[in-house]
Amino acid sequence: MNKSEINLGRKGEDLAADLCLKRGLNILRKNYRTPFGEIDIIAKDGDIVVFIEVKARTGDGYGAPFEAVTLKKREKIRKVALSYMRKFGKEVPARFDVISVSMKNGKPVLEYIQDAFEV
Repeated sequence: MNKSEINLGRKGEDLAADLCLKRGLNILRKNYRTPFGEIDIIAKDGDIVVFIEVKARTGDGYGAPFEAVTLKKREKIRKVALSYMRKFGKEVPARFDVISVSMKNGKPVLEYIQDAFEV
């Protein structure tokens, strides 16, 4: 991963966090890491814990950003979510969302995909 990809990823995550706040979500953690992997944002939407993966792309040459959330990535997110819930000792309703960040004419376009997948 090169420096511009890292910067795009960070900018995408910051924009995604702002979008979450605008949608009324309460951000609990950002870049939560476990031995199983990492999730970009953990938030609460009422009583639901929301695990949010952010994917940012400069173009669509490799498909839409959300298409990068493959079955393998979903499995990692599931393991991270279980680890998070175990750490805090309670099972709560959970949801898995994806925020897709695309650059169009030099400006970011965000797409919030609620209930993007089930695990």
